[in-house]
Amino acid sequence: MKIDKETQMVILEEEFQDISPDDLQKELPERQPRFLIYSYRYIHGDGRISYPLCMIFSSPFGCKPEQQMMYAGSKNRLVQVTELTKVFEIRNTSELTEDWLKKQLEFFH
Repeated sequence: MKIDKETQMVILEEEFQDISPDDLQKELPERQPRFLIYSYRYIHGDGRISYPLCMIFSSPFGCKPEQQMMYAGSKNRLVQVTELTKVFEIRNTSELTEDWLKKQLEFFH
């Protein structure tokens, strides 16, 4: 999702089905912030499978300061509206990997 500059509203920019974190990384703009809502197939240590819904805020270095401020200011409201509890931030699009996401989710289990 991105913020429409004119309306200042968060809008759905693109939607993907069956995409890995590594492939999703390639879809992110390298110099523009984005909000991602991602359902991940997480296999627990005891073999159980869950599908946690995660919000990932991509705010790469090199973004325009006004963009960073606009997205950072909207992040808390978006988290509140979506009622998501698994909220993560990346500062470089290359951070978004399956290993990174697994490490983030380990905290919750």
